[in-house]
Amino acid sequence: MPENVMTHKLAGFGTTIFAEMSALALETGAINLGQGFPDTDGPSEVLDAAIAAIRGGVNQYSPGLGDPDLRRAIAEHQQRWYGLTVDPETEIVVTAGATEALAGALLGMLDAGDEVVVFEPMYDSYRAGIALAGATPVPVLLSPAESGRYEFDADALRAAVTDRTKMILLNTPHNPTGKVFDRDELQIIADLAIERDLIVVTDEVYEHLVFDGSTHVPLATLPGMFERTLTISSGGKTFHTTGWKIGWMSGPPNLVTAAKTAKQFLTYVNGAPFQPAMATGLRLPDDHFERLRLELQTARDHLVDGLERAGFVTHRPEATYFVTVDIRANRPDGDGANFCRELPHTAGVVAVPSEAFYINAEHGRHLVRFACCKRLDVIDAAAQQLATAFGDRS
Repeated sequence: MPENVMTHKLAGFGTTIFAEMSALALETGAINLGQGFPDTDGPSEVLDAAIAAIRGGVNQYSPGLGDPDLRRAIAEHQQRWYGLTVDPETEIVVTAGATEALAGALLGMLDAGDEVVVFEPMYDSYRAGIALAGATPVPVLLSPAESGRYEFDADALRAAVTDRTKMILLNTPHNPTGKVFDRDELQIIADLAIERDLIVVTDEVYEHLVFDGSTHVPLATLPGMFERTLTISSGGKTFHTTGWKIGWMSGPPNLVTAAKTAKQFLTYVNGAPFQPAMATGLRLPDDHFERLRLELQTARDHLVDGLERAGFVTHRPEATYFVTVDIRANRPDGDGANFCRELPHTAGVVAVPSEAFYINAEHGRHLVRFACCKRLDVIDAAAQQLATAFGDRS
């Protein structure tokens, strides 16, 4: 038997950087600001609903489309927050987190030779999903502008679309940059999608984690876009339940059906007792979502201030769990990967090298991502350790 039996589609894909860095955190006892998972539990109402479901016998396979009440709660959520009318019977499917929804969309709608326009840096599963579908990612670079925001060149976006382009994959709010695509930027994407008759898949898992008055606008709300947009989200980030892996996709029946057809052969169904709990979460009053946003904004501010005090050049995120820094003031060679491998030993902190989020790793070689979804005492301790290791510039 040949030594290398891995499909050529996954050539170049090894263990994810998140697994490597989290293992390093366990090995060294360092503070893990690498992987994006909270260190506090979610709302008691959500946890209690899961316990009640388990004790009430909701422990077997859920319906293929997902728990009917959760699908209704998702439809209510889309109407409540964005004014979108979605049919829970034909336009919503529950998935094993947003990652499975993305895999279902890519595997269910792409053919060998198709191209997918993606904004980079990007969540690392996008490239793998596109590769498994036999398609090709075409990157459009997000770069920090004088405004402090990450921005893209509209001409570069237009140039990325060819006769082989079938899909645009959009993540907003964006991981890892923390960018929130504004309405003008979304209109550029929408106009191009309509002009070239493209499908758009949107990853909106950080939809409720926006700061400083920024507003998340789903692309599907723009004129002419609902019928060509598959919207993906999940409850893990909003309700501090990342381990439950409850996500969903919504959109017009033809897109949902295509993605569902692939999804059913991945996990089939998942997380039966967690689905009614997620329905409870989606129906929580507005003050839960506002409190979550403010708590995370405060955590972001503590982390950004601490990183700047240690000499890092930061890009203050508009949303999400993450802060990206330029390490060259503290690491002149700009080698982010080795910097992150050494950081647990030199400062007792774990981060993730941003080159993992780029097709051309050189674009992100000097950048590193830290997570702010931790308790303030943990963030402050990490900031102090970084200041001790690199010098306090305050």
